Amino acid sequence: MSDRNNLSDAARQIFTHALKAVDANTSVRNAIRLDDSRLVIGDTTFDVGSGLSEIFAVAVGKAAFQMAMALDAILGHRLTCGVVSGTIPNRPDDEASTTSNTLAKRWRVFRGSHPLPTEESLAAASASFELLKRANKRGALVIFLISGGGSAMIEWPRDEQTTLADLRLANHRLVTCGATIGEINAVRRAFSEVKGGGLSRRAPLADQISLIVSDTAGGEEWNVASGPTLGPPSGAPDARSVVESYGLTSQLPESIRRAIERGIRKNDNQSQAGIRRHHVLLDNERVIEEAAGAARERDFKVEIARDITEQHVTEGCHLLLTRLRELRRLAGREGNVCLISGGEFKCPVRGPGVGGRNAESALRWAIALDARLDHSGASPTLSRVVALSAGTDGIDGNSSAAGALADELTLSRARLIGLDAQASLEASDAYTFFAALGDTLITGATGTNVRDLRVLLAREEV
Repeated sequence: MSDRNNLSDAARQIFTHALKAVDANTSVRNAIRLDDSRLVIGDTTFDVGSGLSEIFAVAVGKAAFQMAMALDAILGHRLTCGVVSGTIPNRPDDEASTTSNTLAKRWRVFRGSHPLPTEESLAAASASFELLKRANKRGALVIFLISGGGSAMIEWPRDEQTTLADLRLANHRLVTCGATIGEINAVRRAFSEVKGGGLSRRAPLADQISLIVSDTAGGEEWNVASGPTLGPPSGAPDARSVVESYGLTSQLPESIRRAIERGIRKNDNQSQAGIRRHHVLLDNERVIEEAAGAARERDFKVEIARDITEQHVTEGCHLLLTRLRELRRLAGREGNVCLISGGEFKCPVRGPGVGGRNAESALRWAIALDARLDHSGASPTLSRVVALSAGTDGIDGNSSAAGALADELTLSRARLIGLDAQASLEASDAYTFFAALGDTLITGATGTNVRDLRVLLAREEV
């Protein structure tokens, strides 16, 4: 028991270390420097001296408040005004309430919701349009702070007859059908005035810098928050094809279908006189590398499974466990091994339960590990294995946890208290299952969002 607990502690510590390394506030502070009249953002310098230039900001997404806090601290009174729509982080070490009060002096603050838009989402879009109209008229600098989750936190429909209820139903259908984030965003862009570069187009004469905390695959920053400042490339998924592929045509409101049938509106022929730059500050690769480093410091032999990222949850979990066994076999009897994976598995919702793809991944691993045990009374045929899956945003599906972790004795413990793993799986109720065992990962909203992290550890023979 002690050996398993040590392995579980190591998995939790690796996740915690990696999460701290992707702090959105710190990333903004590292990207921006203000020296007297020179504002340096990445590789671009702006002259902001003598009151000649105004600076506006729009922050959206799960990392919006952390990023806005950092920008506000750097610019101070030089920031004319801003709009922020996001989830307030609630980690114990944050001072969100104090900084939120500071933001209120210069910022219009909206409490974003995820994964479905709310009245606040529409209000945030309206406020952003007003700000960008003002910035465009004055040829000002606009700093966009973009992070994952922003798709729901700022929204305005293309079709005037689209209601908030229509938007919510469409998003619910999309996020529960099992589509990838790229496919989901392709459809969102088709019915939104904000997405696919919609915000950027509102201020064609303003200089624009986008700082991005990415929850998408590498090189797909145009997908973060459905790309409010970046349009998709020519090879992006087609909205109509996605709707047909997942059988959504009859499930979407008429106004949404109408917008999709009209197709994506092409960029206006307005002069793009201002500077356009974007910088990815944090992404899934960063959290993966930080986790790998933390595992090596704990004497694990580490392998990163970069090819196992967006599979269906059934396939992805099987592939990872199979690879862990092979890694353990090659390491010999003395070595401890760690397999790390990132991305987001496709995980259709099948039942009315509580949980998300991370807790479901852990539950699938628990079932698979249990199947390899000898329940006849003989010694177990499988050694110590711990498998952890968690979202870096601290929110897994409709639960209050970031994810969960499992080991080879999870199901044995569950049976003792009357839990049925298979029934929980079929009801999409993995969070409830692990909460009863005390094996959830509770972080609260972290204020960052760089996709999921999966950490699998093994000791002795597999």
